[in-house]
Amino acid sequence: MSASPRPVTTHPRLPARRGGGAGTWWSKAVLRAVEEAAFSVADLRRGRTLARAGAVGSITVSEGGALAAVTDGQDAWTVEVTVPVLDDGDAAAFVELVAAESGRIGALLAGQLPHSLVEAVEEAGVELLPYGGELGSACTCDAWLDPCSHALAVLTQLAWLIQADPFVLTHLRGLSRDRVLRDLHALTSPRAPDPGSPGDQPALDDEVLDDLVVAEDAAVRAARLLGQERPFDAW
Repeated sequence: MSASPRPVTTHPRLPARRGGGAGTWWSKAVLRAVEEAAFSVADLRRGRTLARAGAVGSITVSEGGALAAVTDGQDAWTVEVTVPVLDDGDAAAFVELVAAESGRIGALLAGQLPHSLVEAVEEAGVELLPYGGELGSACTCDAWLDPCSHALAVLTQLAWLIQADPFVLTHLRGLSRDRVLRDLHALTSPRAPDPGSPGDQPALDDEVLDDLVVAEDAAVRAARLLGQERPFDAW
């Protein structure tokens, strides 16, 4: 039996923009990781310039990486970046921590990454926000070192995508939006008591279940709007 294909999400080309914007605390954390990954200030500045100029094409995000084309002058290069995915234990811990506090899944679907969630995730030993050494890359250009300026441009735009939608970050870590919702549903769904096990089953948290219902409805609405709106046009 063949394995199920990995979920992928393609984000449309971002328009040119002036400056990097104020950003959010989590997108700034990702941008710091990009800075740590760069081998030279010149490459980092060139990468930022390409990102702001809209030289990065559509970005396809999958579990553990992203793929995009970058136009530089008369040439176009293909860039692949990689981020380590969470193992099964860390992925399960992340979902449990999202479900542990009312409102967290709603915040994620609203484009927010609660600081309390990231703190709880880190205390559990789960790496969600990347650091520079975790960011791998490969480019079809002839640069000697990776990340080259083209890879840094893609990583910079990934930080901007994560700013608007933290599920881009979880997807890179191996947890797509659909998987998070599916695992939350499995975690919070009422289960029939097992006659063979002693004691009562833990009661279902009604607030978590209500949040999940709202979250699933929001996800459906967002999916309908994705093809109609481009939120980055206003940036």
